[in-house]
Amino acid sequence: MFVHNFEIRVSYADTDQMGVVYYSNYFIWFERGRTELLRETGLPYKDLEKQNLFLPVVEASCSYKASAQYDDIIIVKTRIKKIGKSSIIFTYEILRKLDGEFLASGETTHAFINRDRKVIRIPAEIKTKLKV
Repeated sequence: MFVHNFEIRVSYADTDQMGVVYYSNYFIWFERGRTELLRETGLPYKDLEKQNLFLPVVEASCSYKASAQYDDIIIVKTRIKKIGKSSIIFTYEILRKLDGEFLASGETTHAFINRDRKVIRIPAEIKTKLKV
């Protein structure tokens, strides 16, 4: 399955008093990976919203293996794990670019909903684009 990679340099604002990345920032990087993957498949999130489609997170997890630190360049690898009738699951891996050390992995599950917050089936044309 398609893997989208993007790199980001850890900023000072990303770290805690101990100089390591604060745990919640990994979820921000997951979001960036997810939105970039969607953009790469021809489905920018803003265009989905114009079609009355929204993808709220309904479940999220992260497993931390090693710490990213200030000024590290990290690689966020994002994949689509599963496309259901009205949901999608993304997986993530975060690695340090310098040495390839595996830092964290995670998963998010998203429901497809409309503006009225009703769960809806994924439109066929969207499903086709997601199956890259």
